[in-house]
Amino acid sequence: MLRFQPGITAKLFLAVLATAVFVVVAMALAAQWSFSRGFLGYINELAGERLEAARPRIVQAYLAHGASWDFVRNDRPGWFRLFRPAVGADELQSSLANPDVRQPSDLTGALLRATLLDADMQFVVGHPDVRPQSPRWPLQVHGTTVGWVAIAPFETVSAAGDVRFERSQFRASWTMGAVSVLLAALIALWAARALLRPVRQVAEATHRLAAGDYATRVNIASNDEVGQLARDFNRLAVALERNEQMRRDFMADISHELRTPLGVLNGELEALEDGVRPLTRQSLHSLQSEVATLNKLVSDLYDLSLADAGAMTYRTVPVDLAEVLQASVASFRPRLAEAGIALELRLDARALVVAADARRLGQLFGNLLENAVRYTDAGG
Repeated sequence: MLRFQPGITAKLFLAVLATAVFVVVAMALAAQWSFSRGFLGYINELAGERLEAARPRIVQAYLAHGASWDFVRNDRPGWFRLFRPAVGADELQSSLANPDVRQPSDLTGALLRATLLDADMQFVVGHPDVRPQSPRWPLQVHGTTVGWVAIAPFETVSAAGDVRFERSQFRASWTMGAVSVLLAALIALWAARALLRPVRQVAEATHRLAAGDYATRVNIASNDEVGQLARDFNRLAVALERNEQMRRDFMADISHELRTPLGVLNGELEALEDGVRPLTRQSLHSLQSEVATLNKLVSDLYDLSLADAGAMTYRTVPVDLAEVLQASVASFRPRLAEAGIALELRLDARALVVAADARRLGQLFGNLLENAVRYTDAGG
């Protein structure tokens, strides 16, 4: 079964998009937690301050009505008036004279969330839903608790308008998050294509190079890691193109070198077969010389294949370099003399002993002398 394998562009796009989505979701959850814990906690704290300011007035009203809560039992308007009295002139002047003193806010909803309980924790007036976890403050007269004031947490009594406000805030947060994710997706798509375009060019050029197009080059548009990759690719392409040209030249030279002795052998054999040339020691020596040339070419090709494969073997022993050089020169003197090339050999009287492979050294000197015979003009 074939499985979908996303390319590097899709992987980079998905990675950036997933990061953006994670950040947006984390920010939205953090904002929601901050709203629930921070803002609502602040509202509840202000409500507690509002209730603290009202406790003395509630106790005074209790004493003024004969130390009984019957005057306000189930009387919500009276409870509201008691909990939120009108601001007198003295209080107004005090607030103006001390602007730095924070006055408890009436916008916290404390009035709607407050509940009056008697000394036995029985409901008197106020918000009917008093939960065990609701904070409570005692109302005391001369050290004796005559009642309690409880206040429900803001989040448990939020009105429909408050709930709509909270939901609208969350909706706005998630909408902004969705827009941010969309923008992040567009930026990620652009970044993935822009950043990976040079990589795709290198990949396409690599396919062409593998197909044998050694003239392929990649445009270098930057100095970063991708630009360095393009430069390395171009150097590789130049090296492969040069090696391919050398291989072709080598094959042409080998074909020419093999054709010469084969042509001579073919001509000699046809002459012997037709009786044009008698079978003598000299004709056999000529045939033997061409066979030796062919054998040398084949040996050179074999050695070259071993060198390319890294399998060239050497037998290192103490060798007199002068003896090997003299033997190589002696074998080439007839050809050098026939070509009109003078060869002068100057060696020290002492032995030049080195650790080397005598056969490989002979091949090296032979190649040098062979090149001298082929490419040196007469009289040189």
